[in-house]
Amino acid sequence: MQLLRHTLVHRMPLYVFLGVLFLVGVVFGALMVNALTLEQQQELGRYLNNFFVSVGQDGGAADPTLTKFWEIASLHLKWAALIWICGLSVIGLPGILVLNFLKGVLIGFSVGFVVGQYSWRGLLFALVSVAPHNAVVIPVLLVCSVAAMTFSIQMIKDRMLLTRRPSGFVKPFVSYAGLTAVMMLLLLGSASFETWVTPVMMRWVTPLLTSAGAA
Repeated sequence: MQLLRHTLVHRMPLYVFLGVLFLVGVVFGALMVNALTLEQQQELGRYLNNFFVSVGQDGGAADPTLTKFWEIASLHLKWAALIWICGLSVIGLPGILVLNFLKGVLIGFSVGFVVGQYSWRGLLFALVSVAPHNAVVIPVLLVCSVAAMTFSIQMIKDRMLLTRRPSGFVKPFVSYAGLTAVMMLLLLGSASFETWVTPVMMRWVTPLLTSAGAA
């Protein structure tokens, strides 16, 4: 906890920078919806309609299993692992920025398309299906990203100063790996919510969407 508090307080400029970058990605993803052709929008609309009907009729996504949990968890853990690996190398620093921007694009596109298709009903669906678990996932990935950037920048400084003391490298590396491991545990908790709670919330909302599609 002390390490996390230190990271939050002393790395605030990096948090602000990455937060803005993520928001830019969200806006860019939402604008990408307007770039879709009419045929592409109709195809995605049909897919969503079929998905909502399946959820409303037979539970569809509301029949969670342990396999489903690990599918969701592995997706989040792989994203955090990519950020961690990028932080281990000097050339991986731009990759951290790209991953944060891309995460924003994916969320912005998903929410933007659903809202564009279903108006306030789509916004309601996004609030129950996208927002809850991402309220944990996004801050966790930001913490991982800031830790990765901090470690990578420190490696750059050490190389520029030609400081190659093994003892001076071990402690920052252990702290970096330990913080990432804690964040991954939080991602597992988010995956549990997404697996067993989110589908129930989706079943409450999908009748509104299927009726809108039928209309």
